[in-house]
Amino acid sequence: MKYSIIVLLALLAGCASSGISDERARSIAQIHTELAASYFERGQYSVALQELGIALQADDSYAPAYNMRGLVRMTLREDKQAEADFLRSLKLEPRNAGAHNNYGWFLCQRGRPGDSLPQFTAALNDPLYSTPDLAYANAGICAHKAGDQKTAEANLQRALILHPEMPEALHGMAEVAHSNGNAALAKSWLLRLLKTGRELDAEQLWLAVRIERLVGDRNSAASFALQLRKRFPDSPQAQLLQSNDR
Repeated sequence: MKYSIIVLLALLAGCASSGISDERARSIAQIHTELAASYFERGQYSVALQELGIALQADDSYAPAYNMRGLVRMTLREDKQAEADFLRSLKLEPRNAGAHNNYGWFLCQRGRPGDSLPQFTAALNDPLYSTPDLAYANAGICAHKAGDQKTAEANLQRALILHPEMPEALHGMAEVAHSNGNAALAKSWLLRLLKTGRELDAEQLWLAVRIERLVGDRNSAASFALQLRKRFPDSPQAQLLQSNDR
């Protein structure tokens, strides 16, 4: 999910410079990392990688550049290189909350949700972390994937206390309720998600189909299924829908 990825360039670590050349190198690295983040958000991944190459050529100890490159490579599914970049970033800045959150989401999305949870905890241990709601939501979603529904619900509720209409947390709560077989509660969380006005992604549409089927609303289930097939025909969720309908 795109929303679960955060580019934490606002929390750049200070640089201890030994001279003007070092200061200039760090400045070049920061500028090109910020450019890379902009290109990444626009989906121009190859250009983002070029900018990060320039950043790291100027200063190969600049942790945010490795963090940003990890995000790009994760998106491109270059998983081995992405994980190496996240780990390099955290080695250089062990208490960078944004890097912990990003690495945790990477682990969760690559089938290692149990391994991801300590990363979110590390992010939340930073009292200056600017987006704890996102880390709580990610921790909740990944705890759910790891099969720990109690921890999932607790973290998602914390996210909603901080951000009551957070789509990621509302989606997570709907997932937990559906997994517990609570049709009415799952539907209520789905309705709150729909009220945010955000367009549903493939994962959320597939959840909506399953919730409406659990409730017994065939028309709504068919409507969400049609959207899933039309907007995301090649997605894993569309394939699950097709298999389920056979």
